[in-house]
Amino acid sequence: MLKAVLFDLDNTLILFEETTFLNGYYPVLAARFAGIFPDGQFADRLMKATIELRHNDGSKSNRELFMGALCDGLNMNRDEVWSRFEQFFSQDFEIFKDAVTAAPGAGEAFRHVKDRRLKLVVATNPIWPLVVQKKRLAWAGLGDIEVDLITHIDNMSYCKPQLGYYRQACRLIGVQPEECLMVGDDPANDMVAAKAGIKTYQTTDSLAYSKKPLEISKKVIGNNLEGIPPADFSGPLTDVPRAINSLLGL
Repeated sequence: MLKAVLFDLDNTLILFEETTFLNGYYPVLAARFAGIFPDGQFADRLMKATIELRHNDGSKSNRELFMGALCDGLNMNRDEVWSRFEQFFSQDFEIFKDAVTAAPGAGEAFRHVKDRRLKLVVATNPIWPLVVQKKRLAWAGLGDIEVDLITHIDNMSYCKPQLGYYRQACRLIGVQPEECLMVGDDPANDMVAAKAGIKTYQTTDSLAYSKKPLEISKKVIGNNLEGIPPADFSGPLTDVPRAINSLLGL
């Protein structure tokens, strides 16, 4: 019996051209760290630390692992470094709102989950803190809808595409993987949930919006399709309620 629906965020609930977004994002972020890291090292360290997250084995939080990799070999106060990230996220991040578009049907899909009294999870890759995930959720027009879990850098100790990520999310909401549906656009990072026993719905909205959806993320986080079965359902986000009803036998 279906008990929970998990939704990816990037190019599932919000649509955007990743290259355009990142070309604006990185310079603003780097300005927050001017003079803090050795010259020319911040961008490379940031990339290395982000890639390192996909290898987290569950022994520490994603933030612990990220900060350890970012500051590796440097005599730095990690709390002060993290506070600069927090300042950026709270003061600067909102300027990128206009770079994304809410996916059609996002609100209807969330409300359908609530109407069916199912648990609702925002299962976005937990590489950012909660404040950022909430901002991006609001950009999708979903900020006022109560959810049972938002995965973020502090409450998770795995990242997509690790199966540990999906198992940990299920534990946090108290359901079995077989009782969940994962909704997302990317086979390697979202439809891989099938290997943990989760039903899957692959959205197609991003294919019409971007010629290369999340191409950079695929290089950083991974794009291994080996052993991933075809999605149980596929189509636009607007058809997710129909898939939910099917799994509920309605």
